[in-house]
Amino acid sequence: MSNAFSYTHSSSTAKPDASDMRIGLVVTEWNSAITERLMTLAIEQLKADGVQEQNITVRRVPGSFELIYGCAQMQRHGYIDAIIALGCVIRGDTPHFDYICQGTTQGLVELNLHGTTPVINGILTVNTEAQAQERAETKGQEFALTAIQMVDFTRQMQS
Repeated sequence: MSNAFSYTHSSSTAKPDASDMRIGLVVTEWNSAITERLMTLAIEQLKADGVQEQNITVRRVPGSFELIYGCAQMQRHGYIDAIIALGCVIRGDTPHFDYICQGTTQGLVELNLHGTTPVINGILTVNTEAQAQERAETKGQEFALTAIQMVDFTRQMQS
């Protein structure tokens, strides 16, 4: 029996050429100490992997729920190959955390399903500020690498 589906896994040593990639970041102002750190590390990683500084666009929105609108607008109006949504939601005493996490996740899923530009979910959802600070030290870079890989994936699918 022949399998019509083929899977190609790119080697972790062969990085995509990111020199002409255009990456947008939509960053929340809420929990700014965390989101600014995520943004700084993501930008450093993008540049280290060859994305030109002039090809990195940053826009800010008030909170995580507004990331959906900000990313949708960037998809529509930006000349962007991938978007990284950066936010941080810290659990509190009310169910607000659950509603925001569920709503932003669903919104970003919809943008990925119906848009032409990959949107990376870079929202930290944590129980404490200490957890957020710890995760911010590695996740910014991971979100940047994911954006580059998704641009490369999209380009491979188009060729």
